[in-house]
Formats: sequence, structure tokens, C-alpha cells
Amino acid sequence: PTLPGETAGPTSEAGRRATPENQIRAMYRQFYVDYDLRATILDIRQMDQADGRVKRIHARVARDVTRGGLVLLQTDPASPLRAEWDRFVRRLQLDRAEKLKSDARGLLKEGNLPMQWVLDAAGNVVSAVRMPTETMRPNVGINGQFLDPRVAYTQMDLSNGLELAAFPLWQLTLARLDPENFDDMGALGRPFLDASREIWRKLRMTDTDLVIRRKHRAPLRLSHVLEGATEAELQAYQDRVEANAELIQTDFYLNKKGAVTAVQGDAALGEIQDVLYLLDSFFAGTPLPKGLMGYTDGMARDILEDLKRDYYDEVDQLQDTLAWVYEFGFRLQLLLKDINPDAEEFKVTFAERRTETATQTVDRALKLSALGLPKSMVWEEVGYNPATVEARRDSDAKHYDPYPEPAAAAPTVKVTPGNGRKGESATDIGHGR
Repeated sequence: PTLPGETAGPTSEAGRRATPENQIRAMYRQFYVDYDLRATILDIRQMDQADGRVKRIHARVARDVTRGGLVLLQTDPASPLRAEWDRFVRRLQLDRAEKLKSDARGLLKEGNLPMQWVLDAAGNVVSAVRMPTETMRPNVGINGQFLDPRVAYTQMDLSNGLELAAFPLWQLTLARLDPENFDDMGALGRPFLDASREIWRKLRMTDTDLVIRRKHRAPLRLSHVLEGATEAELQAYQDRVEANAELIQTDFYLNKKGAVTAVQGDAALGEIQDVLYLLDSFFAGTPLPKGLMGYTDGMARDILEDLKRDYYDEVDQLQDTLAWVYEFGFRLQLLLKDINPDAEEFKVTFAERRTETATQTVDRALKLSALGLPKSMVWEEVGYNPATVEARRDSDAKHYDPYPEPAAAAPTVKVTPGNGRKGESATDIGHGR
């Protein structure tokens, strides 16, 4: 079997995978990193540090993607994969939410997840190190394929222009987010908010202008007019008035013909449609709906529900991209232990595939059970390993049920379409003896 991105010997493939622009970039990348991607990543990091909205977007999406942690799905309880997986997770700290969230945030902010697999002397994968994307150079030719899988990626020292390390294709796994062409190994991914940078700059500028306008045009001002006053008299009058500027002024005394007229503040300070337009444009380019970030003015509840479902689909796809990286590392660990991963039926995924409540998850599982799906698939949909569930069930029967009762009849599940909230199905369960 070949590694992802590796060419399987002589084939009938003809032509070049990369676009003409990427072919030129590949020629330049033979000497250095992609500076355009580096500039984009630096912009996204600065946005994340300077704006709480951007930071909240990255944190919220990363939290929802990694919610529940990783789980190994397998159907054979006697398979040796379970013990190997448990050791793999502990060594790589994949049971810690901070590690998973850090990897997810890196994927969102950099558009790529370069994961280096570190081996010990015994041939075990002992660490999964997330490398900085802007320092990685894929060694790809103008045809879009790796020149040599043994030197697939090179890390560059941007300060001195030197090569720090070279990585074979098995040692560094690169997950890409929305690459221009998936089959072009030199087409790196794009940060999630890269296309929203220009709108973000305009939004920040408009926010600053809004504050400045309120500061300078909101207060009440007075216009003093003294007809026929000389410059010295006018200056003396101004000095006397400004000397008591901090006191409450109720009267003005003039010895020449004049008037003191109140100049009202700006009456149009409440007109912020330009800010709202930029705000809508910014959130239109993000995975999160504006309503989930607290901007709920004028948004109907049913529209927000539709936007949430679209956001959940985005989260599911990000989970698949991130889980593939960890599954590749686990397959590498199995190969190092002389276990053929293709001979075992397993899948690495996240425990909670959707950002649902516990009640919604259980209701969905009951409906799938009512459709006749196998129990193992139902457990997988809920987020549990079927093999682990069966093993725990057998263990509980042996240790916690010394006087078992006769087997109860299977519960009856009835689904009434269109009778639930927002047109969803209602579920009724009846327990028979």
C-alpha cells in the first residue's frame, strides 16, 4: 500500500495536475517557502489577537469540532486494536482536550495541519507534534507530485534561509483545508477566514470611526458672537469663559451686541447601517452564523435553526479532516507493531458528531433503531465503540447481576412523523415484559 500523496509506481497518468500558476510557484518553492501563505497566516493570527470576535470564532469552532474527544469504532471485541489504541492515546495525549483543541485551532488559523510523528527507540509512535505551516516547504515538482517520498517536506529557517529538517512522507502528515486542488500535493490549504480579511479591516476601521465621531460630535457646544469686538477683547472674553469651563455655566455677560447660541450634537449618531452591513458581510464568510455569536437583532428563530444545521454540517466535515490525521498516525503505529491495519475493520472519529443536546442524541439513536439499523451502527452513531459496549455489558452481567431475571422483551419504538417540535418526528417507547 502507498502513502497518501505517494505515486504507486509507473501508471498511465499524463499531463500536470497543478494549474499554470501553481507550476510557477512550485519552481520558486524549490528554494523557499510560500510567502503569500505566510502573510495570510500572520494576518489571521493578528486578527485572532486583536479582535475578540475572531478569537471567539476560532475557539467556538475548535471546541465544537473536538467535543467529546476521539473514539475508536470497531465491531470485533476480541480485536487487539483496543489495547493498542489506548496506549497510543495516552502516549500522544490525545485524551486531553487542550491537545485536540490546539490542533483544531491550528487547522482553522493556518488552513493546514502538519503533524510530525515522533518514534522512540522501540519503534513506537510517542508524540504527535504540530509543526508551523509557514515554515514547511512541500518538495513538489511542476506536475504536482512529490519529487521523492523520502524527502517529501522540508522545514525552513526563515531567519537564515537554511533547511532545518527534511521529513519523509510517512513521518509528516499534512491535512489541508480547502486546497485549490486536492490532487496537487503542492497546493496547500487556506485559513478559514482568509477571504474575510479585507472585510475585517473595513469593519475595524468603521468601528474606530464610529467611536471618534461620537466623541467629537455628540457633546453640546455653544457659539459666542460678539459684534464689533477687537481681537484683544475677543481673546479676553474667551479666556474668562474657558477659565470656568469645568464649572456649571448658567449666565453669560456681554458688553457688546452679541449672542450665545447652543449648537446641538450630531443627531445622526444612531445611524449605523454601514457598520451592520460590514458585520453581516464578515460573518457571511465565517462558519458561525451571526446569531450564534450574540447578534440576534432582527433574526427569526426558524432562520437561526436553519443556520445552525448548516454550521453543524461544517463541523462534521472538519471533524472528518482532523480525525483522518490521527487515524493515519494510528495506522502507522499498527504497522510498526506488525499489525496489518487493512486486515482490521476500524475507524477513528470524534465521539459527538453533532453539537446536539443529550436528549436530541438519544432521540436520534432511538429513531435509527426503529428503522431497523443494527445495534452496533446505532452505538456508533451515538458516539460509543460497539465492542466496548458489548464488553462492558458482559462484564456487568457477570459481576453485578448474580440473580438475572428472564430476558425482557425488546422495547417497542414508535415514531410519529411531523408530530415533534418544528415538524420533526416524535418518538414513543414502550417496555414489554
